[in-house]
Amino acid sequence: MDAERIHRDAVIVDAVAPLLDKKRYVESYKVGGVTCAAPTVAGETDSPALALKAIGSWLHSIRSRKDLKLVQKASDIEAAKRDGQMGILFHFQGTGPFETDLNLVEAFQALGVRMVQLTYNRKDYVGDGCEEEIDGGLSRFGKALVRRLNENRVIVDCTHTGYKTTMDALSLTTRPAVFSHSNSAAVFPSKRNIQDDQAKAAAATGGLVGVTAVPWFIVPANGGAARPSLDDLIAHIDHFVSLVGIDHVGLGLDYWWGTLPFSDLEAAMSDWEQAVSKGFYTPEVYPPPPHYNPPEIETPEMLLGMTEGLIRRGYKENDVRKILGLNWLRVFREVWGE
Repeated sequence: MDAERIHRDAVIVDAVAPLLDKKRYVESYKVGGVTCAAPTVAGETDSPALALKAIGSWLHSIRSRKDLKLVQKASDIEAAKRDGQMGILFHFQGTGPFETDLNLVEAFQALGVRMVQLTYNRKDYVGDGCEEEIDGGLSRFGKALVRRLNENRVIVDCTHTGYKTTMDALSLTTRPAVFSHSNSAAVFPSKRNIQDDQAKAAAATGGLVGVTAVPWFIVPANGGAARPSLDDLIAHIDHFVSLVGIDHVGLGLDYWWGTLPFSDLEAAMSDWEQAVSKGFYTPEVYPPPPHYNPPEIETPEMLLGMTEGLIRRGYKENDVRKILGLNWLRVFREVWGE
């Protein structure tokens, strides 16, 4: 198979792209052939005002550039592919911008937010994060929030969220829900990775699991820096495909500025120390820098390597296209509409 042709023609979705907090990296994703990328426009501790400022900055950038397109429905991604643009999908990694006011779901949906992660490792108003020792499940507010997200056709994202809290959400949702960037605990038993029944529950909603390239969720560090290969990452894809089927696996690669080569070691260490001090990371789950992405896809410019790796692993062309983006496109269409 011709990997370059498949990659060039495919709809490619990276559903988690916090690296785009630094907008200069838009060009990196474009060079890598990405059709739609999802910057993290707000997180767990961000206020409504901070989220509004970030969204306003993105809306200005999108409207001032002919090569970018705001993604609000599935057909926007298809139009971006046809017109040589890159789609920008607004994603919250945490529910901080809603505070405890469910009406803010309507407000941010109107501004383009189309996917919301329930927690970020810690306990919040919604439920428990995946690093909490006790997981009480969705709170009353959390259940009301899932219902409101469903009503507004915003995708429920269970990544970074505790086991019981995710299972509660997946049993409650009436629309496809996802793990936007989660790897398999059966392949590598990190607390941040998900169990097989979590993946099955997401697939049962019609949703999917997006695998992440973050190194310490692919392989253990073993006393040093985790140095996964692309084949190590694809082992997680293989596991999910065998578990839930080819239609329920995608990419949420989670390139971010604290990973080499986007950051020098001093800056990466500073970011890591702040996250640990604020309780977002524990060193057991998030080992200290340096952090190395799989060298075959070290940066977004190199994403042809993902297509080559899937083909080398034995995936057929149609299945490669599904993993690269068509599965995400199906979920988007089912939740958002055409």
